[in-house]
Amino acid sequence: MIDRFVCFVALLFIGSAIYAQASVHGRWKSVDDKTGEAKSIVEIFERNGKTYGRIVSLLITEKDDPDPVCKQCAKDDARYNQKILGMEIIRDLRKSGKEYVEGTILDPEVGKVYRCKIWLEADELKVRGYLGPLWRTQTWKKA
Repeated sequence: MIDRFVCFVALLFIGSAIYAQASVHGRWKSVDDKTGEAKSIVEIFERNGKTYGRIVSLLITEKDDPDPVCKQCAKDDARYNQKILGMEIIRDLRKSGKEYVEGTILDPEVGKVYRCKIWLEADELKVRGYLGPLWRTQTWKKA
């Protein structure tokens, strides 16, 4: 009887650990799909039933501005001329099955907002931005 209880508790903990690892929420290292360089740490979180992401750290080189602002953002976007560090770049994703869909993502380097969806593949986060029928997917690593 005690053996079964111990096995049950062990399985419960293992299941909880697997479930915790299988979440898009947490901190992710954004990796540029063109250069392969890590650019920032983005914290993905839930608020009011939707999923959002904000930049919590910039991985900059000596030539980069240590405290950049979004000069490229559209002037009618509240993020225009705001600091990129702390900026909410992923907004309004809704969970649909194993994906988070129907949200937007901002690329602060070019100031464009794209339709977005994200999902997990193994221990990587796939982040896809859409512009019309075209898309681009980045693979982010757990931070």
